Amino acid sequence: MCGRFTLHTDLSQIQKAFQLDHVALESEPSYNVAPTQSVLAVVRQEGENVLTRMRWGLVPSWAKDMSIGSKMINARAETLAEKPAFKRLLKSRRCLVVADGFYEWRKNGTQKIPMYIRLKSGGSFGFAGLYDTWRSPDAETVVSCTIITGAPNELVAPIHDRMPVILSRQAYAEWLDPANSDPIRLLPLLTPYPPRDMEAFAVSRLVNAPANNSPECIAPAA
Repeated sequence: MCGRFTLHTDLSQIQKAFQLDHVALESEPSYNVAPTQSVLAVVRQEGENVLTRMRWGLVPSWAKDMSIGSKMINARAETLAEKPAFKRLLKSRRCLVVADGFYEWRKNGTQKIPMYIRLKSGGSFGFAGLYDTWRSPDAETVVSCTIITGAPNELVAPIHDRMPVILSRQAYAEWLDPANSDPIRLLPLLTPYPPRDMEAFAVSRLVNAPANNSPECIAPAA
């Protein structure tokens, strides 16, 4: 599962990492991104990688209301090609959700210890994601996304039994390519990120409350 993540990397570095021709958005650092909040995502449009905003928590085009989004923050990689909610999106509506770290809670007896997991480089990366567009009865348009999760790598496995799928930069182009609609080509991209390039450490319980959003959330615990 992925229920909380961070994005505090400068937009100029994000532009370079995701090969964006231009960035027309502004973004404030967030150290505690939570479901239903606005997130940055990259999609491929008219031959360019485009940075856009989406609501985290997928609201399918056929949904009766937005409440379903809070239950669809994640999609399991193993069943993407089978579940009706994701099958169509896998073929035509893929995105990269921009992040630079995420949280998981490690069980320790009756306690749950928040752990912060990131690349050793400290740089940004893309979660594999799917998105859809929903229109409300009063004609409001909502573009929302879900983050794909899969098996954990050796670093995350002692912390949690699943982890968000972080794509390598070499896989960005194929994942975003609108001409690629073949699950046989797409699903093999959804593999655990190499653990040697990542690190994890305990952080303050401040992160337990979404209202807390400051650098202290990612400071190593005493």
